[in-house]
Amino acid sequence: MKKDIDRSLKMLSTALEMEEKGKVFYEGVVSTCKNSVGREIFKMLLEDEKVHMDRIKKIYESLSGREVWCSWDDLEAPHGNLTAIFRKMAKEHGANVSVSADDLEALDIGIDLEARSVEFYGGQLEKATDELETAFIKEMISEEKSHYVALEDMKLYLSDPASWFRERERGGLDGG
Repeated sequence: MKKDIDRSLKMLSTALEMEEKGKVFYEGVVSTCKNSVGREIFKMLLEDEKVHMDRIKKIYESLSGREVWCSWDDLEAPHGNLTAIFRKMAKEHGANVSVSADDLEALDIGIDLEARSVEFYGGQLEKATDELETAFIKEMISEEKSHYVALEDMKLYLSDPASWFRERERGGLDGG
């Protein structure tokens, strides 16, 4: 039991470091992003990272003190499916968008951060021994994947709006 708690505490410590890096990154990008859609999505990602950090800290404190996993139901990510939110925003803004090379580079960095998070949590899932730990890891994987997909989607939209609309609106060269 103590061995499982120590492993979980180490995993949560690493997770907190990763979320902190994401928070710092998104804080910087929110203030420098030139595209309004991108800025808004980065702001939502920043808020989600803060929730992730609070969630991890709450669980860490419970494991450190009482040596039991606790619920984090009061710390749900505020935005749900970021991909759906982004797609709605993109449709509202249309295909006439401007983007800077810095914004595209920020997207690549964000995509990499989120991919690493998915990979990290995925590697932890097979080691989980507690039902709440398993649920926590699955939730984190789901949320990090949502972030990854939203950023990939935004990258296509900002780099090639016509292709994005063609793919997302299911229109094609055959008129379908």
